[in-house]
Amino acid sequence: MTQTLHERHSEEEEEKDMRGLTTPLQSKHWHPTAQNNLKKSESNNLYNYPFQCNVNNNNNPLSRKVKPISCFASENPNQPILKESKPPLVVVGSANADIYVEIERLPKEGETISAKTGQTLAGGKGANQAVCGGKLSYPTFFIGQVGEDAHGKLITEALENGGVYLDYLTTVSNAPTGHAVVMLQSDGQNSIIIVGGANMSCWPENLSDEDLEIVRNAGIVLLQREIPDFVNIQVAKAARNAHVPVILDAGGVDSPIPLELLRFVDILSPNETELARITKMPTESFDQISKAVEKCYEMGVNEVLVKLGSNGSALFTKGEEPLRQPIIKAAKVVDTTGAGDTFTSAFAVALVEGKSKKECLRFAAAAASLCVQVKGAIPSMPEKKAVFSLLQSV
Repeated sequence: MTQTLHERHSEEEEEKDMRGLTTPLQSKHWHPTAQNNLKKSESNNLYNYPFQCNVNNNNNPLSRKVKPISCFASENPNQPILKESKPPLVVVGSANADIYVEIERLPKEGETISAKTGQTLAGGKGANQAVCGGKLSYPTFFIGQVGEDAHGKLITEALENGGVYLDYLTTVSNAPTGHAVVMLQSDGQNSIIIVGGANMSCWPENLSDEDLEIVRNAGIVLLQREIPDFVNIQVAKAARNAHVPVILDAGGVDSPIPLELLRFVDILSPNETELARITKMPTESFDQISKAVEKCYEMGVNEVLVKLGSNGSALFTKGEEPLRQPIIKAAKVVDTTGAGDTFTSAFAVALVEGKSKKECLRFAAAAASLCVQVKGAIPSMPEKKAVFSLLQSV
């Protein structure tokens, strides 16, 4: 890890304009309980345990490598263990290697075109959101899976450099790291094809209590749909039972969201297209979007955070008037990849820090504005100081 939890959060909170009223989210403290001198090899370390998983319920064992919780138990006996800190943001989701090709336009059926450039960058909705949380100076854990390959190393390094704690990142031996082909057009818009790989394979059928410990001690949990639904359901249920709020980003597979999952979600966050797909209703106007959100209420969700692209965003809360937030215009749109993930994660960080919903929307809009000005998903995640600087200038 590039920075300890104590070092990262010992500096003063200079950003006065984001200090809102205390909420129940702020009042929950995170209390690590492991002993200071606990070693990696000790069997009583709950977070350093071997287990196996099977693909398609066959008998082919797959190794899973789990790092010990080094932030719970310091490996340096002279370094005191942190007794109390902010309850972390926990992101459970996908990690991809994004293979970028820059093109003037999408090819027609049967057509071959040349790309200007091509490169591979770390991404995936889960990893994007985790790095966003880390760069916004909030303690962030990522729970996900990568393969034993070069793409897995690329993602691990990107997460570490983004300040994310990887104690729950798992390496699986019999599945490649997930990857995506991102076709980036000259106007900044993109089309993406995803290969699930380790994101969709090798998860244990039943997550253990040890797996879910960090979820129960989180301040807020972020989920997406680039991992199996049964994993999301177990995580969301554990969070609900521990009174930890859950945000589900609707992006990912286009299959219907299980109602069992929606029952444990506090905020559903789709874009217009995803909202239309979920509800099977049109979303071309704000009035249509509002009616589609009513359908989400019927499905069991009480809050819906809709990302509206160039039209900004809106937070719908059952029984209340929706809150609308226009975009904070970017100087130049270079790449929209990861903008939605940046928005959702920034909203979550502001929310867990106790900001009002209106402040959360504005903070998230500023973060997304900075994101679209840089190519790549993880490389475009903004630093917290840059977000505050933009907020002060508009």
